[in-house]
Amino acid sequence: MNFLSIFVLIPILMLAGLWAARGIKAIRGVMVTGASALLIASVVLTFMYLGERSAGNTAEMLFRADTLWYAPLHISYSVGVDGISVAMLLLSAIIVFTGTFASWRLQPLTKEYFLWFTLLSMGVFGFFISVDLFTMFMFYEIALIPMYLLIGVWGSGHKEYAAMKLTLMLMGGSAFLLIGILGIYFGSGATTMNLLEIAQLHNIPFAQQCIWFPLTFLGFGVLGALFPFHTWSPDGHASAPTAVSMLHAGVLMKLGGYGCFRIAIYLMPEAANELSWIFLILTGISVVYGAFSACVQTDLKYINAYSSVSHCGLVLFAILMLNQTAATGAILQMLSHGLMTALFFALIGMIYGRTHTRDIRELAGLMKIMPFLSVCYVIAGLANLGLPGLSGFIAEMTIFVGSFQNNEVFHRALTIIACSSIVITAVYILRLIGKILYGTCTNKHHLELTDATWDERVAVICLIVCVAGLGMAPFWVSHMIGESVLPVVSQLIP
Repeated sequence: MNFLSIFVLIPILMLAGLWAARGIKAIRGVMVTGASALLIASVVLTFMYLGERSAGNTAEMLFRADTLWYAPLHISYSVGVDGISVAMLLLSAIIVFTGTFASWRLQPLTKEYFLWFTLLSMGVFGFFISVDLFTMFMFYEIALIPMYLLIGVWGSGHKEYAAMKLTLMLMGGSAFLLIGILGIYFGSGATTMNLLEIAQLHNIPFAQQCIWFPLTFLGFGVLGALFPFHTWSPDGHASAPTAVSMLHAGVLMKLGGYGCFRIAIYLMPEAANELSWIFLILTGISVVYGAFSACVQTDLKYINAYSSVSHCGLVLFAILMLNQTAATGAILQMLSHGLMTALFFALIGMIYGRTHTRDIRELAGLMKIMPFLSVCYVIAGLANLGLPGLSGFIAEMTIFVGSFQNNEVFHRALTIIACSSIVITAVYILRLIGKILYGTCTNKHHLELTDATWDERVAVICLIVCVAGLGMAPFWVSHMIGESVLPVVSQLIP
């Protein structure tokens, strides 16, 4: 069995273990064991990958394996990883591990919740290891479907509305995506759906690329919160339970940026060069609009959700700059945003679990009441606004430097506009921290609240260590990503 298949096998074993588990302790045991195994496997894979590269292996994808599934359409279970995939697998494993502890005391229907949570995780891991277009689409759908129930059953607020809106909009994007994938397959004249072989053929007619590129980019872009198809995201985040928000914003939205880069840009480079300006304008709007929208929100989750629209907009914005530096920054931003937004949602869930409100007008003076959670919230906020030494600075700096490398006035003007989001982000983050953490507590019931429990501390500390680690030692990650970005970017050179 190929080593990469372990990322699908472990969630399958977790599903079987959860199905058989009786009692809350058994359920927690299965989840912790499985999440730990995934984290260990991702760390081992990272060292294996770096070892192969150090030994001189220059193959575009490592640890390849192919098993034919359906001969008439040449559909195969094809897996392989490069530096981008390895980074995304490591991010996913961290979020699943910390999300398990963030859901430690979830009630009711704990078993059913973790079953759907694990199925969602399986879809994410399967997507990142796949190099076959159909297999990627299949795992993509597996990752989307559980969201409806996880929000609709275990969510809060207008959860039925949010779950339905999210599902309908993402399924609409999937329809565009499926048309685009079939167009790529038949347009390339390939006898396989393996994206590496389609890229090597490089024979999709330009006229067809101009049809399939917008459909594919739009299909993935909906999940990446591309303006104006982002409206599902704030409602979905606000209504989802804590760990689902963590996995949703931290990993699931990264499928959008990863798919845009791996499929739309890589397989249709001529159309990307020709049509990128359209999506650049839309992503530029996402970046600034998301930041401004976060400024006027009063719900903690909505603030973070609109912040995610802005930061995920930066991912697509950098990808569309079509050069190595910006693309490397886009992947770093995926990692950085995944970690810090998961940290934010975890902390918001913990604060809400104690105060039973997310309205910032009803919160004040939390630093004296729950100092651990408050200090962690400050760290998350500083990462979000791009403080040097934390992950946000490295990612955004790489994006803006790479974006400004384009000599055209259009690209540089958009880059300057996107840079303004840094200032807007600092405004709402600092105002928020000052409002809810400092000052005098006006609610006497909040004075009796407790600080983080041990399971909450495990989740939060793990995420903070990763955010700080990426910020202070980013070079091995950026080097690994940069090497893997090069084959895609080289296709874009006329």
